[in-house]
Amino acid sequence: MGVLKKFEQRLEGLVNGTFAKVFKSEVQPVEIAGALQRECDNNATIWNRDRTVVPNDFIVELSAPDFERLSPYSGQLGDELAGMVRDYAKQQRYTFMGPIKVTLEKADDLDTGLYRVRSRTLASSSNQQAPERAPAGGAPQRPGGYGGPQGAAPPMPSAPPPGGRPGGYGYPQPTQPAAQRPPSGPVGASAPGSRTRYWIEINGTRHQISRATLVLGRSTEADVRIDDPGVSRRHCEIRTGTPSTIQDLGSTNGIVVDGQHTTRATLRDGSRIVVGSTTIIYRQAEG
Repeated sequence: MGVLKKFEQRLEGLVNGTFAKVFKSEVQPVEIAGALQRECDNNATIWNRDRTVVPNDFIVELSAPDFERLSPYSGQLGDELAGMVRDYAKQQRYTFMGPIKVTLEKADDLDTGLYRVRSRTLASSSNQQAPERAPAGGAPQRPGGYGGPQGAAPPMPSAPPPGGRPGGYGYPQPTQPAAQRPPSGPVGASAPGSRTRYWIEINGTRHQISRATLVLGRSTEADVRIDDPGVSRRHCEIRTGTPSTIQDLGSTNGIVVDGQHTTRATLRDGSRIVVGSTTIIYRQAEG
């Protein structure tokens, strides 16, 4: 059973189902949990071959109506979300610089049903010399991962110190080895004079991947729309590179890659991805 499914079942069992009733609205706890997973993946920093550090301090910003509704449960909900992050980190072999904390905050610039996640790495007292990571500001999210209008960004320092994350607060952070950094520049660039092409095949139709990321889902906002009732609005995301990967975006039914139910996997040429009742073939080739 996946980490998100275990989290959802645990949450629904609390306080005689009180949480389950409260969340019968726009923002669902499993969607927030999925956003925290993505925050870990997107901000993972490789320190060495055996250690990948991810944020441990998370702030979930909610609209005023959502915050007023959920604030009475913020303590228990924060603990449950922190436990989910801990379970996911164990599954992915991530490590933390300090204790995990998830806090709910009100954001007046967000409409009902929208939320935003910020994160940073805070060192514990025994790790005060360790570099910290800048908070990452995220776009507002709708349940299912749908991005709403961008809210006001946090104040930026006039001259961020070297190593600060673009768009973040400018905290210094550990330098990531160049070989491990996500690819930049044109998609598919592998070596001088060569180019890797990426595409997917759905029901015999080829969809070229011309950007670094490709979002699949039932929404018209997705890069490739899949008309399948078992597919969420923003179901999963393919990232091309060396290697290419696929990441579940907090979908309801999850993803299956080469026969394995997972939230994140490495892709190879010919990988079979199943979302809902739809099979997707991932392809890549030099030339």
